[in-house]
Amino acid sequence: MGQISNVVIIFNPEKLTDLRRALKEVGLSGMTVTRVDGNGLQGGTVRYYSDDKVEVDLLPKIKVEVIVPGDKVDEVIDVTKKVLKTSETGAGKIFVYDVSRVIRISTDDEGLDALNS
Repeated sequence: MGQISNVVIIFNPEKLTDLRRALKEVGLSGMTVTRVDGNGLQGGTVRYYSDDKVEVDLLPKIKVEVIVPGDKVDEVIDVTKKVLKTSETGAGKIFVYDVSRVIRISTDDEGLDALNS
């Protein structure tokens, strides 16, 4: 069985449509999208509600997970960086994890066959 990876991308919500389009263009149609809250180096933000100052520690983010064959990981990273890169802190992060097993429930296919069928 060839290597399989889970690429997790956490970024600002306004870039979701662009990222989905770019990943689809390189042949990735399956993904899991989750709305999450978080912060990193940029910290939080200050908002005003009726002249009251409120510090917001957690900012809205999007988490996209794509399971890909190992030979597609660099392509996913390159496309993601191209779409999401800005000069500002808080543009996002990419995490890559090894996947030990993938099973397609409907067919019992495993490994790369489960991704491709």
